[in-house]
Formats: sequence, structure tokens, C-alpha cells
Amino acid sequence: MPDLNKIYLYRMTHIENIPYILQHGITHINSKNATPDYIAIGDKRLISRRHQIIIPNGRILGDYIPFYFGVCMPMLYVIQKGFNGVTSILPENIVYCITSVQQIVNHNLDFVYTDGHAVEKFSTFFGLEDSNDIEKNIDISAIRSKYWKDDSDLDKKRRKEAEFLV
Repeated sequence: MPDLNKIYLYRMTHIENIPYILQHGITHINSKNATPDYIAIGDKRLISRRHQIIIPNGRILGDYIPFYFGVCMPMLYVIQKGFNGVTSILPENIVYCITSVQQIVNHNLDFVYTDGHAVEKFSTFFGLEDSNDIEKNIDISAIRSKYWKDDSDLDKKRRKEAEFLV
């Protein structure tokens, strides 16, 4: 059985969002505590797409706040470089809110997690009942890998971007 206290979850945000997060928690656009002053750093097209996807539990993917299992993710690269129409953000303005799977369980929050990027059809969704198998269900090696482009493993990037959705 894995130690869920040691399976960390990372949420990227702009440093200027931290005072609001400390007061109101992490929110998304449909949250009752959402603020119009939130500085979005993600891919707006991808965020919009997430609101069109119904996941296996019948809920909308965009209703969940995505966390990663690692820190050096492809999305961080996109945000820092300004690809895909994303405004480039200096590294010193990007921070992580960090928690653990156990903290999410302890607070009885609704969650699912995936073995790859959640918008990809090849990704599998898991729930609370699968928590004890989390280390088997996600590819820790791909997640911790510095590089995600691998000509001998064309699925590595998808697996690296496994998500924990709260």
C-alpha cells in the first residue's frame, strides 16, 4: 500500500494569485469563490476544451482543478516560452501550490486521477477506490523524466502529464 502522504500534487499558478488562494482556496472559473482578478497562465483553448469533455463518472472535466504529479511538466515549458497562444510568464512569477493525495482524501474532496493527460482519449480515469494502486496506475518514471520527447516511446508525453483532478 503506497504512502499517500508522500505522493505530492502540484498546481501551477501565477505568484500574484497566492494572496487570493491563501484567503479563498484554489478555485476555477465556475467556483463560488472565483475572482475576475485571477491571473490565468494556462492554454485558454485547452481550458475551454476541458469544459466540453464528459469524463467516465459523468462529470465535466473542466469542473475539476487539475494538479500534476510532477514539477517539470510540458505545460510549464509552454507557459515559460509562450507557445500555443499562451502569454509567456517569467519563471520567477510561476509558483506551485503543493499538497498530497492523502490531504485530498483527508478533506473528503471529490477527485479522480488519470494515467495521462486528461483530454487524451487513451488516458484512463481512476477514483478513490483506486487510490491504493496509484503507483501502479501512473508512470512515475515518465512523470519524473526531464525530457518527454522520446522517439522510441511516442506515448511518454501523455503519461508524463498524468493529472490528479480535484
